[in-house]
Formats: sequence, structure tokens, C-alpha cells
Amino acid sequence: MMAHGMTGSRPRIVIAGAGFAGFHAARSLGRLARDKLDVALVDPTDYFLYLPLLPDVTAGILDPRTVAAPLASAGRSVRHVLGAVTHIDLGGRRLTARDPDGNLRAMGYDHLVVALGSVNKLLPVPGVTDHAHGYRSLAEAIYLRDHLLRQLEIADLSDDPAEREARCTFVVVGAGYTGTEVAASGQLLTRIAARRRLGLSGQRLRWILIDIAPRLMPELDPRLSATATRVLAARGMEIRTGTSVEHATHDGVQLSDGEFVPTRSLIWCVGVRPDPMVERLGLPMQHGRLTVDEYLTVPGHPEIYACGDAAAVPDLTRPGSITAMTAQHAVRQGALVANNIAASYGIGRAQRRAYRHRDLGFVVDLGGTQAAANPLGIRLSDLPAKAVTRGYHLLSMPTNRIRIATDWALDVLLPRQLVQIGLVRGGAVPLAASRPEHPTHEAGAAAREGS
Repeated sequence: MMAHGMTGSRPRIVIAGAGFAGFHAARSLGRLARDKLDVALVDPTDYFLYLPLLPDVTAGILDPRTVAAPLASAGRSVRHVLGAVTHIDLGGRRLTARDPDGNLRAMGYDHLVVALGSVNKLLPVPGVTDHAHGYRSLAEAIYLRDHLLRQLEIADLSDDPAEREARCTFVVVGAGYTGTEVAASGQLLTRIAARRRLGLSGQRLRWILIDIAPRLMPELDPRLSATATRVLAARGMEIRTGTSVEHATHDGVQLSDGEFVPTRSLIWCVGVRPDPMVERLGLPMQHGRLTVDEYLTVPGHPEIYACGDAAAVPDLTRPGSITAMTAQHAVRQGALVANNIAASYGIGRAQRRAYRHRDLGFVVDLGGTQAAANPLGIRLSDLPAKAVTRGYHLLSMPTNRIRIATDWALDVLLPRQLVQIGLVRGGAVPLAASRPEHPTHEAGAAAREGS
């Protein structure tokens, strides 16, 4: 094992995970502390992935690199340690990470921030792990785009009506935030691609969005759900609420309503759960997440903070409940952790603050010129909602704003380039509940939080 020491005698702050919470904790600490604290950000990739824009990557609108902000953008005073966390010694206050070459690197800490995020949630449904495609990483977004185009290209060449129908049928399981956006953007992508193939003229493109819940996006405002339902239904999407998948095979999926749907495309967006490493810490848990107080510290361990999807943060606006697993909470919690750690060293604010949020509303991109949004409680749809949605994402992105805006503008002006990239093979993106072990696996591992 290689020791990875900190420099000098400055307090050592280690942040485990560079998702929404970890990245913003590191960036805020870097700005507050500068040369007063030694801050290390540990993650198996060298970028912060802005998950809400992955559907635009799949749709071929955005270059994958534009939704990946280099961790160097967290600030020069934040040191990035490339590696996956393998062990945390709470008593010895040491964290161990495995780098891409398989070397173990250990580092001590005075304060630890657990921001390991979440992974795909798997349900005990036969065949799902073998035949479904997840949606939590750049690799999966790129692979799904290739897969959708490949199905249409093969269908165009087939003389078998049954095969053509199956390859032109797409099933999305999970009608939450992510599943709804993936279905919306994917449906428009396949329409554009099919129109360019004479052999698919008149061929039905069947998209089915399935969820056991009684409505789309049950975690959001019912008015947003109603807008999304109206838009997708008008496009011909089949919305099956109160329905689940009983089993999946190479040839299709069996639904709980009795229908067997022949398909080669099962897209799994059921939800997420905290990274398995969180449970291995052996600390008190609540709903599968680390128990923390309103200051985001772990009871009995004032040196440990937790935030984002890894933490069960008390919702002070709704006593007795915890905050949802969304990017909006994660960003704010990460910044608050930074402020509270800095305050404990007399830096920045004079005292710690409790986490209390104000709901700013949500935005849902439905592809094309359509979206649903409720900024500050104001219900919007269609073009006004689209403008708010894209404006929100641009403001939330820490880097690459001009590149993203340019790609959006070019998509309006120029025909979309619809070709398979071929960089990611199906076997490289298994639907797994574990996080990537090291950066090279990000090109082949199941890596959104809502915004």
C-alpha cells in the first residue's frame, strides 16, 4: 500500500465522491479555505458528470465532453486523488482508495465528507440484469444512442415483420424524472432516424413508458406530471402506470398486466440507491442512507459529514421526514458542509448553520421544443418551460456553458448527425448496482439525481 500524505500541518479534509454534493463541497471549500486547509477530492473519474443533460447526449445533441466538468475546475487549492474508495478506517481516520493501476493509496483526514452518491437500483426481476440497459453514466448514454440507431438499421434490412416490430419497440421502465426524460428524447431521436430510412416508411415506432406508480414522476408536482403525460401521450407514447415487469428475455418483456412485449430495447430507469460503500461503514442508517443531524454531521462522529444521496438529511421544513435524493438538495448540502467545516476552523462564517432548504421548483425536458417547469411555483409548459429548463441547466453547469449553448443552437440550425460511435460495447455496460472501480471502467460501467 502506498501512503499518500497531506502537505504541511494544515487540517486535512478528504471528500469521498465527486458527484453533485462532493464536487460542490470541494469547490466551496477551495474558495473559502484557499491555503488554510488541505482539501483532497477522491473519485474514480477525473470529472464531475452533470447527469441531467445525459438525455441530450443520447439524442446526439450534446458532445459527451460538454456534460463532464473537469475536477480541476473545483479550484487549484483542491487536490484530486484518482481512485475508488475501498475502505474507511473510522478509528484511525484513514481512507484507502484504489487507483487505475490497482495500487492502494491511504490518506489520513481530520474531517471526512462522505458524498459517495448513488448507484442503479436493481429489483429482483428475472432477466433484467442480463437484458436491460441502465442509465447512470456517460458510457451508458453513448451506448444507448448507438443501440437505438442499431435497432432501426437492422429493422430496415429485415424482411421479417415480427423482427421489424420488435426492433422498433422500446420499453422504458421507471417513469420518474430520469425515465420520463429518456423516453421523451429517445422517442424523438428514433423518429428522426427512421425518417431517413426509406425501408422504415410507414413502420410503427412503439415507445412504452412503464411504472408501478399511479402517475408519471410521482416525486414531483402533479401539475408537472400532467403536462408531461399530455405531451408524451400526444406523441403516441404508451404510458402504463400501475404496471411492472415480471421478467425479461432476449425476445422481450412480460408485463404484470399480462402482455408480452416483443422488444430488443429494455431501458432501466427504476431509480437509485446509496453507494454500497455507505452501508459498509457500519454507521447508523436511515432508509439506506447515513444518519446525520441538521448540520450534516454523523452522530457520535463530529469529524464526519455526509451529504447528497449518501445522507438521510432531516427536512426541517417537514419535521419527521428526510430530504429527497435530488441534485438540488445535493448541491446545497455540499456547499453547506463546506461552510460548516470552514467555520469549525474559524474560516468564513462564524458558526455552523443547519440545513434548511427552499424549494425552487423543478424542470423536466421533454425533447424538441417542449418541457415542463414550475420555477418558484409558477407552472410553465412548452417553449417558456423549455427556455427556463435550458437556462437552469446552463446556470447549474460549472463549466462548458458556451459549448453547450452552441450545441443547442446548432441542433436547431443543422441536421442531426446520426451515426453509431461504436466506442462502447454492450458487454462493457452491464446493469450493475456497483460503481465503477476506476476511471477506465467509466467507459464501461453502470455509473440522475433530479434537478
